[in-house]
Amino acid sequence: MYKGLGVILVGALLVFSGCSSDKKGEEKAAVAKEDKSAKTIVVGATPVPHSEILEIVKPLLAKEGYTLEIKVFNDYVIPNKVTDSGEIDANFFQHTPYLVEFNKNQGTKLVSVGNIHIEPIGIYSKKIKSLLELKENDSVAIPNDPSNGGRALDVLASAGLIKLKDGELKTKLDIVENPKNLTFTELEAAQLPRVIEDFTLAVINTNYALPAGLNPSSDALALESANSPYANILVVKAGNENSDKTKALLKAVQSNEVKKFITEKYKGAIVPAF
Repeated sequence: MYKGLGVILVGALLVFSGCSSDKKGEEKAAVAKEDKSAKTIVVGATPVPHSEILEIVKPLLAKEGYTLEIKVFNDYVIPNKVTDSGEIDANFFQHTPYLVEFNKNQGTKLVSVGNIHIEPIGIYSKKIKSLLELKENDSVAIPNDPSNGGRALDVLASAGLIKLKDGELKTKLDIVENPKNLTFTELEAAQLPRVIEDFTLAVINTNYALPAGLNPSSDALALESANSPYANILVVKAGNENSDKTKALLKAVQSNEVKKFITEKYKGAIVPAF
């Protein structure tokens, strides 16, 4: 009887020991996962040029002990949503006027931590080779979001095609002179390169023009000034501006290596803004 009791006690000890070992293993795995998360920076970006620029940043952050994970998005809404929710650490695709409008309309709390580059928005066409060829009632496609739509109208005004009322964020209602009676259609910015042949002119953001094979410096009929206030920015959730991750990321993105890459790769189509 005592012998049987001994076997039971030994078995119980082995089970307890196994449970304890499993628990310690789980704790170690959890700590390892937490350590990895603390050293992984996840950034949302549109494909060109943002994700291309971030690829240059990867080895710079690796030297500081961080792994950069780039999540590519093809729209202007989701990357802000997942930054605000905390699913990713930062995003890189937009300018300040767009961010201000987005926060206002969506109730998000996102902030810029620094300028990175300027992408001059341009006027493109597959139907004419010069703005002098424009005819009465020709069609123009512009972005439908408020900030980029107003920016497109500013470029058209600078090119002498229309005149606008004074104001910061302009819409089609702010056109006061339209000598050629141009017609305007508002579409999602990402769609514009795909529908360019349906319109006489399309005003396209550089990050959508480049993947479509449109070179701003050689294909645009007119370009936004390099002094534009629409610098693309690095964005994080409010409260994370001074985190170690944010500081390391901003330092890497605003490095001399990135400045050299932008200057040599895009040859004036994109300009460093730091």
